[in-house]
Amino acid sequence: MTQWNAWGRNTVMALIAMVSLQTAGAIHAQAEDKAMERTITVSATGVVHAEPDQARLSSGVVSEAPTARDALTKNTEAMKQVIAELKSSGIEAKDIQTSSFNVEPVTVYGKEGQAPRITGYRVANQVSILVRDFSKLGAVLDQVITVGANQLNGLSFEVSKEETLKDDARKEAMANALRRAKLLAEAGGATVGDVMQISEDVAYQGPRPFANVRMAKAESVPIEAGTSALEARVTVTYALK
Repeated sequence: MTQWNAWGRNTVMALIAMVSLQTAGAIHAQAEDKAMERTITVSATGVVHAEPDQARLSSGVVSEAPTARDALTKNTEAMKQVIAELKSSGIEAKDIQTSSFNVEPVTVYGKEGQAPRITGYRVANQVSILVRDFSKLGAVLDQVITVGANQLNGLSFEVSKEETLKDDARKEAMANALRRAKLLAEAGGATVGDVMQISEDVAYQGPRPFANVRMAKAESVPIEAGTSALEARVTVTYALK
């Protein structure tokens, strides 16, 4: 029995050693195969320019009164007129969105050692407005101010078909990536093979601000629309031959 157990243990140990050698050989072979894979990774950009065809502005009313209720009532009436005027000028309800609403006390600070004193209340109501018909932008600005809007916090321009137009920038980025890869590969004594991987760097750029490029003559207020640069950036990995 003792001899049988010793023989069994020796056999098991031999099998384990054999499996270990096979596993080590397979790992080594995989490492050699991977080491022989030659690749090059490059990043490139493509840019197209487009004229904005719509605008987004932030406007509203700030009202003050001795009491919070009076300030709120005063502000509400003024905002109703502003929104009604926007709708009458052709702005759809879906393109008018409340962006902020705030009620705060108006505080006066006296001399050192004296407690601050509340003299009234201030109500601020802001709306974000999307003007899809660019020719109406000047008139809209004039109208909202005329009917009582006393705040204009921002005006930016947008390209409605930005995503579609950026496809040309993506194609240009890929062409630039291939050109750069070929240049580097040739300098290193190799040639570019198949595409192994492609990734696009996506970042929200937001609405474009003013640009002193072209004057868009609006009906009332002159607005400089400018042009927008739509950029695409890609990172591509190629096999090397």
